[in-house]
Amino acid sequence: MTGKRIFVALTGASGALYGLRLVEQLCLSGVDVTFTASCSGTLVCGEETGLDLSGDLTKASERLYAHLEVESGLELVHPDDLFCPAASGSAAPDAMVIAPCSMGTLARIACGISGNLIERCADVMLKERRPLLLVPRETPLSEIHLENMLRLSRAGAQIIPAMPAFYHKPGAVIEMVDFVVGKVLDQLGLEHELFRRWGE
Repeated sequence: MTGKRIFVALTGASGALYGLRLVEQLCLSGVDVTFTASCSGTLVCGEETGLDLSGDLTKASERLYAHLEVESGLELVHPDDLFCPAASGSAAPDAMVIAPCSMGTLARIACGISGNLIERCADVMLKERRPLLLVPRETPLSEIHLENMLRLSRAGAQIIPAMPAFYHKPGAVIEMVDFVVGKVLDQLGLEHELFRRWGE
């Protein structure tokens, strides 16, 4: 067990598989994961992966565990649950990852808006100087998007765009996903074998 506690959020940008694959890998690494999906993220996740995260948390959690094929280390919380420990600086997780991160979520975090658990936890990470990793998935990027990302980078967040590489010659979509997830794990200081590194 790593002893790490990481909060993972999935928002309404395309690319739900990035967040789900990350949660799976974290759980397999022995990390304690708190996971949530925004309302839009829940809709996109269902559309893109077939996983239904809506409705009763207990049943949704069972579906999540079955989908990821993990046995422990994962807690599903509601995106509006501001009583979740992650919403407090006194109980902040070791790191937070938003994957994928919609431009709307990114903009609200950049402006210090805490309208839900995802935004509040991100605000906590910034004020407590803890790792906040954002995986934006949008193209093309407007000047507003770029300015918001720059603002967050200057505030201490790490911006890890969902930009898969091709030097490792991926032969399937999951290998492209794994490259991005692997880059997130690198920034979290967690070992993995999701992709072949340059020169290997």
